[in-house]
Amino acid sequence: MMVSTTGRYALTVMADLARNAGEGFVSLADIAEREQLSMKYLESIISVLNKGGMLESLRGKNGGYKLARKPAEYTVNEILLLTEGTLAPVNCIMQDGVECEKAATCSTLPLWAGLDGVIENYLSNITLEDIITGNRKKMLGDYCNKCETE
Repeated sequence: MMVSTTGRYALTVMADLARNAGEGFVSLADIAEREQLSMKYLESIISVLNKGGMLESLRGKNGGYKLARKPAEYTVNEILLLTEGTLAPVNCIMQDGVECEKAATCSTLPLWAGLDGVIENYLSNITLEDIITGNRKKMLGDYCNKCETE
C-alpha cells in the first residue's frame, strides 16, 4: 500500500479544517497558505471530499469549507478510502476485487488478506481528533518498536 499525495493532502486538509473548526467556514486560500499547498491541487482534493459528504461548503464572501461532522467522527481509513479508492496492499484483494484464477491455490493470499485487515483495523481506529490532538501513543501503538510514544 502506498498512500498518494492526494491522500496525504486530503488528511492535511481535513486536519486543518478540524483545527480551525471554531472559525466557521474556512477558505481554501487560508488552508493553502497555512499548509503551504497549491490552491489548484487543493481544489481537486476539496471537490472529492465535498462530493463524498465529508464537508459542508458555502459560496460567497464569507464562504469556504467546514467539517460535516465532529473530528472524532472521522477515521483516517474512511478519508483515505474516499481519496485513494483502495488501501489494499495487492490487487488481488481490492474491495471491488480483481478476481485471480490462482486464488484457491495461492499460498501468499492469506498473508495479503491479513495485512489488509491490519491496515484497515489500524486506520479505522485513528480519528481526525487523534491527529489534531497529537495522540502519538494511539497512532504509534504497538506498531513501532523503535519509535518514542511519549
